[in-house]
Amino acid sequence: MGYVSRLTNLLSWRSGLGLLGLAAALVAAWSTGYAVEPGEEVDTALIVAVDVSNSVDNERYRLQMEGIAQALEDPAVIQAIVGGSKGGILFSMVTWADRPNVALPWTRIASEADARAAALKVRTMPRQSGEFTCMSRMMRFVSDKIAPQIPAKAAKVVLDISGDGRDNCNEKEPVEAVRDELVSYGVTVNGLPILEGVDEETLQTGPVQSYLPSEQTDESLEAWYRENVKGGPGSFVLPANGYSDFGRAIRQKFVLEVSMLAGQH
Repeated sequence: MGYVSRLTNLLSWRSGLGLLGLAAALVAAWSTGYAVEPGEEVDTALIVAVDVSNSVDNERYRLQMEGIAQALEDPAVIQAIVGGSKGGILFSMVTWADRPNVALPWTRIASEADARAAALKVRTMPRQSGEFTCMSRMMRFVSDKIAPQIPAKAAKVVLDISGDGRDNCNEKEPVEAVRDELVSYGVTVNGLPILEGVDEETLQTGPVQSYLPSEQTDESLEAWYRENVKGGPGSFVLPANGYSDFGRAIRQKFVLEVSMLAGQH
């Protein structure tokens, strides 16, 4: 993509207005297979970015995919999705390690049937392999390739990043620099650090509101996510106590991200 095309896309998804926004939406519809009606709006455009680096074996990968699928099928999540003023969201997934990959292109979810169909795609998603935890590279990919192709006007755009380690690719572009760029474009970046070997008592176990920024623990990976990953209005970090706890964490995170709970605290 040339500089002019990239700038056009960035301007369109930042504004969501006029012929420029419509043209970008039509291009995105062609590339994602999602049919867009002129002027269509959604409550949230949610990008879920999942770590599949070398530390993620087949069982851990299965726990993540099954956790996301079950979260999409959860009644509380579905209610949050359909209960917004626009009655639906756009959902996309990126898996990332050495390189990012579009695992699920933009998909509209506006009913229980839509949610279950998306969950089935997640469960049958082929495994991407990789060695390193290249978070900065993934965030650059989202900023350049995924967010500019949102095929409808979204009231809010959320990038949900999960992983069990810090960026270890020694990128010239620091994670926080790309995070700040995304935030400047109106994206809220949330984090789900997977804390291995952490005593369960170190995590909050109350209602979902207890996971918002003011009441989080100071585990090193969680602190790194708060400092370098989290950004934008209403952003938060919600940790998982190991991979077996990922399903619980992503379910609560989805409720916060597609509702207005996070922004109200």
